[in-house]
Amino acid sequence: MIKKYPFKNILIVALLILFTNEARAQQKTNADSIRSKMQWFADAKLGIFIHWGMYSVNGIDESWSFYNKKISHADYMKQMKGFTASKYNPEEWAALIKETGARYAVITTKHHDGMALWPTKQKHFNVVANTAAKRDVLQPFYAALDQQGIKKGAYFSLLDWSHPDYPGFLKDSNRYKIAEEPARWQRFQQFFQSQINEINTAYKPDLWWFDGDWEKSADEWQSEKVRAQILAIKPTAIINGRLQGYGDYETPEQNFPVTKPKFNWWELCMTTNNNWGYHPDDSAYKTPFEVITIFVDAVSNGGNLLLDIGPKGDGTIPPEQIHILKELGKWNKKNGEAIFGTIAGLPQGHFYGPSTMSKDSMTVYLFLPAQTSGNVMVKGLVNDIKDIEVVGTAQHLQHKVVGKISWSPVPGLVFINVLASVKDEYMTVLKLTLDKPVKLYRGQGGLN
Repeated sequence: MIKKYPFKNILIVALLILFTNEARAQQKTNADSIRSKMQWFADAKLGIFIHWGMYSVNGIDESWSFYNKKISHADYMKQMKGFTASKYNPEEWAALIKETGARYAVITTKHHDGMALWPTKQKHFNVVANTAAKRDVLQPFYAALDQQGIKKGAYFSLLDWSHPDYPGFLKDSNRYKIAEEPARWQRFQQFFQSQINEINTAYKPDLWWFDGDWEKSADEWQSEKVRAQILAIKPTAIINGRLQGYGDYETPEQNFPVTKPKFNWWELCMTTNNNWGYHPDDSAYKTPFEVITIFVDAVSNGGNLLLDIGPKGDGTIPPEQIHILKELGKWNKKNGEAIFGTIAGLPQGHFYGPSTMSKDSMTVYLFLPAQTSGNVMVKGLVNDIKDIEVVGTAQHLQHKVVGKISWSPVPGLVFINVLASVKDEYMTVLKLTLDKPVKLYRGQGGLN
């Protein structure tokens, strides 16, 4: 028996189907659009972070030194008079960044202390009006990055511990409660929105690196509006995850994830010693080997590394940091094909070390610490290996398949004999060319 439905009900069902399909189409369009604009970031792998501001004068913690009462706020702000940028050479900075192999650079346009490194039109501290430098230091740096073909990133602190209309000042005090003085908070919202718009209009960053969002909600930060205004001027701009849910990618700080993050796009931001800004008392610099190892681990897990340096108040970069960047660049020049434009490598358990793959997964790159020689092993590789090359050299290696049983679907173990003569100073990379896109056995060894 055919059940008859009123026309009204049929119309409602039809409209629901139409709206659902439109919503799905819109979601797919948005997802495709985001994936397209994020591609350069996914391919970039390496960025250089620059913490530069008045804190570079005395070599103390950026903003946090007065927040944690290591120094008074008044004494902290006196450093502006010593911020000369007298030896600042943005072209040299950009050339050094290019030498590392980095595809993007992020500079602190304004930290939590409130001093802007550009001539903001807002009535607040800025590098032109309040420091000995008396000039815009962002414009020439961004221009130098453009000349080198490097993407421009803008770090921006949403909170501002020096602004009279920001409610939080020190961790044990507040100037006012937003609920009691909403107009005052609205003035601050107008202030930071205006500063973001100034940077976006004048310099058009490719990437926004927000910070300080932890103190307020998305509504209080007007995060949706921030994102919309940025994209209205530069639709291809990407935004980090510190905008209370309105960013494009995640950026864990200092702490390396042990397992592969679930984010589509992510970046590990890390210092070259233990501090972000210039700290002459901090000699705990990472070695080039340590930095390269961290970098390779991030890329192996589908992420990027944003490596930080802290120039002095005069604009010179500490020699220890220059050494690290140059050694990283030397290694990248030799081994870059295994890094840039690749995708995450073999899942854990297949190879005891980092790895990456070409986008068509016809090539697998294995990373070995510098002192590795003798046999290394790959498990669960169903493919035949056509060739093994030591990246950056003309040498090729032999391999042997062990334990393959003709009637079993379980592949044998691949042993590669790494000659002592092929060792890189920091990390050796092996290029495995496969017969077809990578296929892995993920079972437990039983007969199915």
